[in-house]
Amino acid sequence: MTDITINTITAAPRSSAWSRGFAHFRYVMTSNPVTLLAFVMLAAMILIAVFGPALVPHDPLATAADKALKPPSLQHWFGTDQLGRDVFSRVIVATRLDLLISVSAVALSFFVGVAMGACAGYWGGWFDKLSGRLLDTIMAFPLFVLAMGIVAAAGNTIQNIVIATAIINLPFYARVARAEVSIRRNAGYVQAARLSGNSELRILIEKILPNTLPPMMVQLSLNMGWAILNAAGLSFIGLGVRPPTAEWGIMVAEGANFIVSGEWWLALFPGAALMLAVFTFNLLGDGLRDLVDPQRRT
Repeated sequence: MTDITINTITAAPRSSAWSRGFAHFRYVMTSNPVTLLAFVMLAAMILIAVFGPALVPHDPLATAADKALKPPSLQHWFGTDQLGRDVFSRVIVATRLDLLISVSAVALSFFVGVAMGACAGYWGGWFDKLSGRLLDTIMAFPLFVLAMGIVAAAGNTIQNIVIATAIINLPFYARVARAEVSIRRNAGYVQAARLSGNSELRILIEKILPNTLPPMMVQLSLNMGWAILNAAGLSFIGLGVRPPTAEWGIMVAEGANFIVSGEWWLALFPGAALMLAVFTFNLLGDGLRDLVDPQRRT
């Protein structure tokens, strides 16, 4: 009798979604040093926004007349303002507020704009015409002037600043989403998903929208910088956050009055923080696009 030995081949376990995602993230970071720099700067900004207010050396709202307009020193790294408040502490504390305004406004405009544009591009009809006219109306105004009008009419609170910033950014995402969805709604993989019995809403969410994200990621990062500039601009002209709250736009506006007399640090340091924040978000575009692009994961 012949013995027959059967060898069992055990398949190697498939890597988890977390490990594949981390490998893709690491590849994107290492393949583009500029993207790595942008994410490091973003991480530093988030850490400052979260932990900075608890670690600042001075109370950002405490005034001291005898310390007014002191230049940068070991005690006050960025100097003091006209009321004796520590500029360094105010710049650090303002990071949380400006980042919160920009993230909230862009997230609101992104989700509403993508939903509006995706529905208009996929189903068309009266909703497409109505949303198109609404977006045309928003785009007919200079965007910053429109934000000024909304905040002036509704009141200069943080909530109204977020809403105004979201409204002026809404057309960017709605138009891109509509164009991308209208191109892909009759693609081969969509027809295959439709023949497999998937509902139209599921096809739109699971099959079409993931392929429309890459071009919108670049716009998302740019809008983050524009949202910070918009909030700072409103505060600069007196329609944004109210004093004595620490905010970069307010600090630049207050410091501009003292540049001629030689107190350059009042406007320089908050302006530099504003510039670095906008610069960081402008660098993030390519990296975010590569991270969410389904074709880059293959």
